[in-house]
Amino acid sequence: MDDSIQRQSFEPADPKLAHALFGQQNRHLKQIERLTGVHASSKGTTALLEGSRENLVHAIRLLEELAGLLKAGFPLRPPDIEYADRILRMDASVKLTDIFLDTVTVSSRNKAIAPKSLAQKAYLDAMRSNDVVFGIGPAGTGKTYLAMAMAVAQLKKKEISRIVLVRPAVEAGEKLGFLPGDIAEKVNPYLRPLYDALYDLMDFDRGQALIDHGVIEVAPLAFMRGRTLNDAFVILDEAQNTTTEQMKMFLTRLGFGTRAVITGDVTQVDLPTGRISGLVQAREILDRVEGISFIRFTDMDVVRHPIVQAIVRAYDAHKPC
Repeated sequence: MDDSIQRQSFEPADPKLAHALFGQQNRHLKQIERLTGVHASSKGTTALLEGSRENLVHAIRLLEELAGLLKAGFPLRPPDIEYADRILRMDASVKLTDIFLDTVTVSSRNKAIAPKSLAQKAYLDAMRSNDVVFGIGPAGTGKTYLAMAMAVAQLKKKEISRIVLVRPAVEAGEKLGFLPGDIAEKVNPYLRPLYDALYDLMDFDRGQALIDHGVIEVAPLAFMRGRTLNDAFVILDEAQNTTTEQMKMFLTRLGFGTRAVITGDVTQVDLPTGRISGLVQAREILDRVEGISFIRFTDMDVVRHPIVQAIVRAYDAHKPC
């Protein structure tokens, strides 16, 4: 046998957790085996691990943290094991309970939303302590969804009186006239993703009632001009497609008691050639302004289907001929 291969065992402090930790027919252990590169099996309430010292250290740390989550009542699912492995590879000193149990409770069903990466945790903390937060990074990192969860939670606790969800209606300056239908029909396709996220966080009837009563407003960015928004939680989505003038206009709409979250992906700017993205410029101008926080997401923070992370990474690595 290769001298570099070592053996180690792990037994949860509470033997009753072993079944939940190892998974039915050792499914969780097999997943941990794939993620960490160790050979994993079980004997009773003990996990038997075999592999290189480096991999064993990581596997034991992962098992310890997952056991801690289970002991705290966290319902462990296969995607959570993937996220946990990713987090501990980035920072082995992290306590997963500090991240996975930092829940934002929303909706009449008390649906709990929790961060699944270090950046998502930093994002939630930033939204709690700053007036303006920029979430910048690739698709699938939870930028808009977490912002909406925070907004709905604050509305539920009556910390704000309204939610305003905003998007640039079209890429090149919101020129809607050529589209068929009235103004609502013209902008609806561009705002649909915001409605989808909203209805995922609260039941349709409740969400629609709040929209009908003006408590939640979903609108194109052009509708913000000339307004002052007080006591609100305002989210500007797809902000990479704002111009410099539009970004400045949006940021100067904020009134007393209002918090704003601006999300976007600076690698997917659809403005005409030669136009500078308002999000790109805001990052340069406002980076050191007190009360404004910038949270940067990477492909490591993607929490959609695993293939999305691979796609983002492949596009980032591609150099056009």
